Amino acid sequence: MPAASLLPLFGSAAGPGALGGPAGGGAGGGGRKAAGPGAFRLTEKFVLLLVFSAFITLCFGAIFFLPDSSKLLSGVFFHSAALQPPPPPPGGQPRAPPQPGGGPAAGAAAAAGGAGSLERIRADHERALREAKETLQKLPEEIRRDIRQDKEKLLQDARGRKEAGAPGLPQRLFRQPVGAVGQEPADPAVRQRRDKIKEMMKHAWDNYKRYAWGLNELKPISKQGHSSNLFGNIQGATIVDALDTLYIMEMKEEFKEAKEWVEKNLDFNVNAEISVFEVNIRFVGGLLSAYYLSGEEVFRKKAVELGEKLLPAFNTPTGIPWALLNIKSGIGRNWPWASGGSSILAEFGTLHLEFVHLSHLSGNPVFAEKVMNIRKVLNRLDKPEGLYPNYLNPSSGQWGQHHVSIGGLGDSFYEYLLKAWLMSDKTDEEGKKMYYEAVQAIETHLIRKSSGGLTYIAEWKGGLLEHKMGHLTCFAGGMFGLGADGAPNDKTGHHIELGAEIARTCHESYDRTSMKLGPEAFRFDGGVEAIATRQNEKYYILRPEVIETYMYMWRLTHDPKYRQWGWEAVEALEKHCRVDGGYSGIRDVYNNHESHDDVQQSFFLSETLKYLYLLFSEDDLLPFEHWVFNTEAHPLPVLHKDDGNKEENQK
Repeated sequence: MPAASLLPLFGSAAGPGALGGPAGGGAGGGGRKAAGPGAFRLTEKFVLLLVFSAFITLCFGAIFFLPDSSKLLSGVFFHSAALQPPPPPPGGQPRAPPQPGGGPAAGAAAAAGGAGSLERIRADHERALREAKETLQKLPEEIRRDIRQDKEKLLQDARGRKEAGAPGLPQRLFRQPVGAVGQEPADPAVRQRRDKIKEMMKHAWDNYKRYAWGLNELKPISKQGHSSNLFGNIQGATIVDALDTLYIMEMKEEFKEAKEWVEKNLDFNVNAEISVFEVNIRFVGGLLSAYYLSGEEVFRKKAVELGEKLLPAFNTPTGIPWALLNIKSGIGRNWPWASGGSSILAEFGTLHLEFVHLSHLSGNPVFAEKVMNIRKVLNRLDKPEGLYPNYLNPSSGQWGQHHVSIGGLGDSFYEYLLKAWLMSDKTDEEGKKMYYEAVQAIETHLIRKSSGGLTYIAEWKGGLLEHKMGHLTCFAGGMFGLGADGAPNDKTGHHIELGAEIARTCHESYDRTSMKLGPEAFRFDGGVEAIATRQNEKYYILRPEVIETYMYMWRLTHDPKYRQWGWEAVEALEKHCRVDGGYSGIRDVYNNHESHDDVQQSFFLSETLKYLYLLFSEDDLLPFEHWVFNTEAHPLPVLHKDDGNKEENQK
């Protein structure tokens, strides 16, 4: 079609001199007639309109309907050599600078770029058609499998990018602390008893592995797994809790399989609400002690990872942490039953040892700063009669109801004050001062002696004493003994004696039951002493606190009665708690017939059996001058003053 044929669509016809006629050099009457307004009829205009429509559809259809149209728009219409420079030439040669003002070279480059873009469009279009055809030929199961594989690959890639972008842990030269491995007992009778306790551990572990592997705890009667809401969706509580017990008992194969499970399966990326206290003492404590004993880096990595996930619990107006935390969302709250939304003394006060070690192993001071801030809040408050109430509101920073207990709700707060001082190589003077002042108040207001001569620790409720002592309170005998060496005003002997009296009272609570196992709580009123009077206090759930005190008092005094009392507990456990599928708690220790609760608690492996094993071991295994035990019996090394210098010198 001549170019002039398009003119009537856009404007007036050209003059006679433009295309023909005499002025144009045409041949008289036989020449072509010049184009004019009447030269195109309606049909011709319609054809031309169709041609233009097809052309526009072709152009814009290529842009909007072919694959990667967004890339095409940016690559064709908004292409800029300045924003998207071509790749450098091979061989590392410098790229030629652009010619100022464009010119022929710029036009050629633009043409080449446009041709390349069209080629890419065509290739993408053909590939998309091939993939669609292949997908339609697959079975539905294959399609679903491919989708799952693609999702897994994306998750792995994202996880890899996250790990690559996250700051790593500092390099650390591992030096196993003194006493991680001890000598065999010299006395054959003692060695035989210790071997029996190791066999008990193997029975508990093997049945957990057989019936509940990877789950939190074991139901030994039902022979299946048991889960507690304390851990949310985090699994493997028994595995992590038992790591250090397996190590010190030299159960090497079992330790190896536990370590492999932790490496491959222990996952904290769960949408779940957990108890900050329980997860800290069992999981963080268990991982830390496993690292310090074995030097396996996976335990350090997992401990720090979990510690970081617990940090949002401290996001309160005072910095006193919440009791419960969703470790995915970081949202915390307190137990609904706890005095007006208060945090609990034994929970927020039992983070110090683990968090100081997290800072030590990670190089990140934030962990230690969080727990030191708790002390600042407590030291600003008035203490009723020098005592620490069990409830503290994390928003107002004020005490809740004035209920004081050295048992449940309060116990391990006092334990951690003493052990923080010991773990610091006795440099934490603040912790020492807080502990001994608290013990003085406890002696003055809570410790009493029964008419039968038994020393016990009562509970204080708004100034009135309740003459009840819990099984949990029995840990205090060991605590008083452990702290005797640093007691002020030459009271070392007094504190040892106090520990021995508490141990005797707790032994009586065992000896006065039918099964020779202690109740959950026992009373000193109404003419009874060291006996549970309420049905809901008569159960025994494999608790360790009495045996813990025996172990401490044996190490401190070497009085043989503590080993004898410990062996009585072993015999009672074997007779009444051992079943084919493991070990179970008892519903009523005063009954002559066992009624099992069908739960093998993780702390039975972590604490009860470990303390029994140490009771019949030599003192060189986890010696007190080099180790402290967290409240779940996980050993953590004393941070000696010269440790930092040694590490620097060995780098």
